[in-house]
Amino acid sequence: MEFDLLLGEVHSLKGKRSAVRPLIAEIRRKFEVAVAETGHQDLHRRAGLGVCVVAADAAHVVAILDRIERMVAYRPEVELLSTRRGLHSSTDE
Repeated sequence: MEFDLLLGEVHSLKGKRSAVRPLIAEIRRKFEVAVAETGHQDLHRRAGLGVCVVAADAAHVVAILDRIERMVAYRPEVELLSTRRGLHSSTDE
């Protein structure tokens, strides 16, 4: 899943790191998933985050991604501009 975020009161790349790092750490800790800043590194008020979940059951993956999306959407310091999801299985070619 990919998030496109607009950050609130951020005026520098240093301020951006202060806003994005705790969000990434919370997602990792709470959901035990891989997450990283993947886009808009040169813009101080925008951030792109990528989240990856591996599980045996697609329904479980969807449930985790839903919970992560709700958590991010309700964060007061960020505005969720868009979300993009893709599911892949071992049978994909």
